[in-house]
Amino acid sequence: KAAAAKAGSVSSGGPPKGAAKAAPPKAKAAVAKDGAKAAAEPKAKAAGKAKASAKGAGPSQEQAAPKDEKTPEEKIEEEMTDEEIEKFEIEKTDMDKLINRISEILSGFEDEGMLQNDLWKKLKLNARDGARLSLRLERAGIISREKILENGRWTYRFTASKTPVSTQSMEHAPCLTCPVEQKCTVDGEISPQTCELIEEWVLAGTKRPKKAA
Repeated sequence: KAAAAKAGSVSSGGPPKGAAKAAPPKAKAAVAKDGAKAAAEPKAKAAGKAKASAKGAGPSQEQAAPKDEKTPEEKIEEEMTDEEIEKFEIEKTDMDKLINRISEILSGFEDEGMLQNDLWKKLKLNARDGARLSLRLERAGIISREKILENGRWTYRFTASKTPVSTQSMEHAPCLTCPVEQKCTVDGEISPQTCELIEEWVLAGTKRPKKAA
């Protein structure tokens, strides 16, 4: 009987009792693929976060100029002597008129200042002449320069150190044509403190309507 039962089990094709079923080849491949995919997911997420972080940093940080990188002005300052800087002039240019124009422009920006590239474009000056001129103006105390990082590059912001005197403030001043100007002193009988002509001139200036901008 035992032999017959064993023979019947073998002939039916079923596995012996207690034996584990072998996994089909396709099932094994699917399991291996899922495992590889699960292992790769954390790495892909980490790479994605790193890329997003770098993208969020922006070009100004990624491409920021080194702190020790010299500006063209600093290089030119090393090449030129103090005398060359102080006497620098642009060929075929009225330097006094140009300097007064720069003072007027910068005075309009007050403490906010103006980027040097914007100033040179406004005055139609090339960068090299502008760099040399800025050194001269700073030495003369006409402008102040602040080194700043703008769009990943070192540049300068200018502010006016001296406000240009307007000739309009002296218009019709009585002192220019005063017949007793030589006798005028602070403590004398003829004095600016008691001069009626000066008083009238000042009052007329305060009442004069402003020109339309």
